[in-house]
Amino acid sequence: MKNYILPVLFTFLLFSCETDSYEKGQGKYSLMLADMGEIVINSEKQAVSFTTDDGDGYTLTSPVTGQWIQTADTTYRAIIYYNKVENGQAEYMGLTTVPTMVPVEHWRFKEQPQDPVGFESAWLAKSKKYINLGLLFKSGYVDDAIGRHLISIAQDTVLVNANQTTTAYYRFLHGQNETPEYFTNRHYVSILLPQDLPDTVSVSIVTYSGIVERRFGLK
Repeated sequence: MKNYILPVLFTFLLFSCETDSYEKGQGKYSLMLADMGEIVINSEKQAVSFTTDDGDGYTLTSPVTGQWIQTADTTYRAIIYYNKVENGQAEYMGLTTVPTMVPVEHWRFKEQPQDPVGFESAWLAKSKKYINLGLLFKSGYVDDAIGRHLISIAQDTVLVNANQTTTAYYRFLHGQNETPEYFTNRHYVSILLPQDLPDTVSVSIVTYSGIVERRFGLK
């Protein structure tokens, strides 16, 4: 499993937003929104703003720090929980990081495991920058920690069709990585699309019920 090129290694339930109890009426969490997007980190490793996949941009009412911020002057892909405030501002409530995969030519992989996953959903971001996948992974504890999975995206080919349009074929790679299959977790992952977009992208995923294929028109 160590021969992956550009793998994404992840565990589940990272940095998720939690509340201690349900609040009725106009409580702190009653108007909370959740959107997938990119959160901007400044030179001091503080989250200061974010843009949703729908293209809505917000400045945080106050900078946010946390152990999840490992790199300055960058952006993180995440599901962001927030409350809207006046003048394009938002109150940060929490986030769940979203693993992001970059398509890699299939011949670059020495191993191409396709252990099955559960499939729930797939959709194209309004920005056409990402394809998002909602997947179910079977997991368990290894040495008192939740086991890790390896995921990546292989690009098999880019074909020119009879009508001169192009279609890129992607395959979802998943290594169970000797993780026990005691329980199931839902997780979202994103595929970062290339700047030179093909007309169509086809994504295939091996599931417990067979191969699932989804196509997305990009132009």
